[in-house]
This record gives sequence, C-alpha cells and structure tokens, in this order.
Amino acid sequence: MPALEQALCRSNVWGVFARRVVLPWAIGKQKLQGRVLEIGSGGGAMVARLLQAYPDITMTALDPDPTMVEASRHRLTGYGDRVDAVTGDATRLRFDAETFDVVVSFLMLHHVGAWERALAEAVRVLRPGGVLIGYDLLDTAIARLVHRADHADIRLVSEGDLRRLLIELGMTEVTVRRRFGGLAATFTAQRAPSEVVPWTGNTRVNNIEAVSDVGPAIRKDRK
Repeated sequence: MPALEQALCRSNVWGVFARRVVLPWAIGKQKLQGRVLEIGSGGGAMVARLLQAYPDITMTALDPDPTMVEASRHRLTGYGDRVDAVTGDATRLRFDAETFDVVVSFLMLHHVGAWERALAEAVRVLRPGGVLIGYDLLDTAIARLVHRADHADIRLVSEGDLRRLLIELGMTEVTVRRRFGGLAATFTAQRAPSEVVPWTGNTRVNNIEAVSDVGPAIRKDRK
C-alpha cells in the first residue's frame, strides 16, 4: 500500500469516514455475530467500529503490512481478547476451513493482484451459512487515474466479474450494488450450507486467466 494510503488508514479522518459512511454502506441491515475476520484491515479503524457496534463478536484483523498490523494493535488495545491483529496474506489464509461466521473486506481487493484467490480463500474459511461482506473501488477511469498518479500497483475489480465469481464460488444471496456514482460497489453473499463449493479454480476475469491453487482446498470429498 502506498505511503499516502497508509497514512490515511491510520488517521482520525479515515476513522470518522469509516464509521459514518463506509460501514453503513457495506453492512446495511446485517447483524454480525460470532467470529469475524477482516482481510486487509489496515490501521484497524473498521475493526474498532465493528467491535463497538457488535459487543458480542470477536475479531481477527489480518493485513500483509507489519506496520499496519502494529498500528491496529495500538488502536485496538482496549478491546482485550476480543480481537487479534495478525500479519498474513489474504490469498493464502493461515486459518482452517470453516473457521469464521463472517468475513469482511473494505477497500482491499484492488490492492491484491489475484483478488479472485483472496475471495476463494474468504469463502473457504467461512462456515456454512456464513456471510461475506465488503466494498471496493470499481474499474473506472477515475480510479485508474488516481492510482496511476500515486504509482500504486493495483488491479481494479469490475462489477460483473465480482458477481460472477461469487456465484461460481457457490455463494448464495449474492448482491453487488454500485455506490458513490459508480466509483465503488458494496457486496454481500452467503456461504451455501452444503458440503461442496463448486469452485473450478479457473475463471476468466478482466480478460486474464486466473488459476487458483487454493480452489481444490475449498471442495470437500463427497461421502
């Protein structure tokens, strides 16, 4: 993540924006419960707000940047054993299958080159009936221009590709909604309460063949 975005994620301004705008957009009327994982948690602003809003949940905040993880730990000190901030790769999650009741992702996917693999991993660690919630920038001329200006290495998400992949991953009740004049989208989906998630590991998105080496781990052998 570029230095400017790191600074923003650690700022009070982002904390206020997250609380007043981002979370109402993304969470909507969802009632979170149980174990919650945020992938790409940055400086922990979203985690802090979710812990405040849902006093019965516990959270794991995962980010690939050790600097951001330390910032999260500092911000979340007051929540004790309700939260754990860890370093990790969203495309190769360290957690066992069916570990979490909810996985959230806020403005993170476009920073992951293989965002399809990150979503496949999010589905893998969700329990049957678990919910995936998030929002991200869409592939627009404005988003490309802004990130080109700050020399960020990104791969933006398209609305259609996001919806198709979630369906292919076996998710149900898939909803993708454009926000902020089409610059961003919120998405929600539920892990099917079945034994098999029909992820083939081969999906064409943005005219790029994305082959996931975590796909087979999502499937369970039929009895």
